[in-house]
Amino acid sequence: MTCQDLTVAQFGKSLLAGAACLALVACGDEPEEAVDTVTIIGSSTVYPFAEKIVEATLAAHEGLTAPVLESTGSSEGIAEFCKGAGPETADIVNASRRMTLAEFELCQGAGVTDIIEVKLGRDGIVFASSQNKGLDLALTSGAVYRALAANPFGEEQTAANWADVAGSLPSEPIIVYGPSASSGTRDALLDVVMMPACTANRAMAALEESDPEAFEANCHALRSDSAYIDQGEKDDLIVGKIANNPRAVGIFGYSYLEKNNEAIKGLTLDGVAPSAETIADGSYPGSRPLYMYVKKARIGATPGIEEYLAQWAKSWSAGSALTEIGLVPATEEVQAKSASAVENQTTLTAEDFD
Repeated sequence: MTCQDLTVAQFGKSLLAGAACLALVACGDEPEEAVDTVTIIGSSTVYPFAEKIVEATLAAHEGLTAPVLESTGSSEGIAEFCKGAGPETADIVNASRRMTLAEFELCQGAGVTDIIEVKLGRDGIVFASSQNKGLDLALTSGAVYRALAANPFGEEQTAANWADVAGSLPSEPIIVYGPSASSGTRDALLDVVMMPACTANRAMAALEESDPEAFEANCHALRSDSAYIDQGEKDDLIVGKIANNPRAVGIFGYSYLEKNNEAIKGLTLDGVAPSAETIADGSYPGSRPLYMYVKKARIGATPGIEEYLAQWAKSWSAGSALTEIGLVPATEEVQAKSASAVENQTTLTAEDFD
């Protein structure tokens, strides 16, 4: 069997496996001088959608080499993507949050000067518990912050039970399985849910300018004890943990709730249940956009990249195979802008981050 015969499943989620295959002389009688397949890394939330796009691209283009697809987490993926422009680096990075200006500048400094940003759709940061007698928590952003912050409002974190953070919550231990520090889902949890709850306190909000280090410690850091259990980039593992533990709560992207709703249930946040509708209209507080970043220089240089990008542009609207597994379509205006970015290879500038 040649490298070209391998399927997406055989490549698996390991970039190392794909890279090793590309290095084999067995793929031809002469050594290869350039990478001949698309490499995609990044967000575990975007991973199942990207996997569907890979499958659809291969089905539509017989003989195309299977892209190498790896779930690394958004932050780690962007860092890898920005390491350089050479063929040994990733062509594409998926992210469940927007690239920051600092990351953009890191890319520029490493020679990754032309980056195409594509909004893929929307997702939500979901809090869930087991369908089998799991906790029914009416969560608020404030309760989540007080339960999970390292230093809630500058105080020592002492909450052991949900009742310790809100009288309306049960006297059940805080057991939360969530994403790691490399995950865009964790970044979004901090940015979208916890930081607004923290900065509702004027004293905490004032720290952002007067004492950024204290602000970070109080408003943008998770507790590190056994109440919050880091599960890395394995969202499926979180689903399994909470499905089998009625006292536990899990945090992950909405798509994992959608495809596992027989085993787990979503919890309300600020009175709003997570759904495709509430995420699309922004009424669910944990709603967030999903992104893909592409090295423009690889278009036309890496075989298969144009086909992959074109397949995305055909697949992010309502009623597509992606919406069936939890992708919430962006507005028609955003979809049109994303399609234009792909077609015209529009690149990011520092001014886009203003």
